[in-house]
Amino acid sequence: MKKRVAVAFTGPSDSGKTTLITKIAQELIKTHKVAIIKNDPKDKAQFDVKGKDSYKFTQTGAEVVIVSPTRTTYFSQREKSLGEIIAMIGDFDYLLVEGLKTLPLPRIAIFRNVIEESYYPCSEAIAIDDSIKPESYTIPAHISLLDLNNTQEIISWIQTNAKEI
Repeated sequence: MKKRVAVAFTGPSDSGKTTLITKIAQELIKTHKVAIIKNDPKDKAQFDVKGKDSYKFTQTGAEVVIVSPTRTTYFSQREKSLGEIIAMIGDFDYLLVEGLKTLPLPRIAIFRNVIEESYYPCSEAIAIDDSIKPESYTIPAHISLLDLNNTQEIISWIQTNAKEI
């Protein structure tokens, strides 16, 4: 069985989590299978167009699978555990998780303009840009400091620190 690894990303709203995950996925997908899980803690995400059949089906509360020649989309009305989600995804090399602070995964916290020290306990790395002066903070020694704009540096950290799952 081949090695599958996971890493999580966290940070305040508009810190650049989605942008960074997108850049990392675009690079990794060139040579690996990549899966992404995004947490939607405020239930704000919209996935379908009102009035369409698939929207009507999802509004019933049922588990809905939409199948087309190019994709399969699964709409679940129930929260899933990490294990259940991994089983649904199936084959991947890298799992990138946005949010879900409670999962026991190595985590990169992303900041722009200011580092929120409350993220230290749940972070193994911090990715920042030039808007932050790290010498202005007391960053714990066990937390790696990464350049938010250096995708290769972050991928290297992931390859070394991601958790095998």
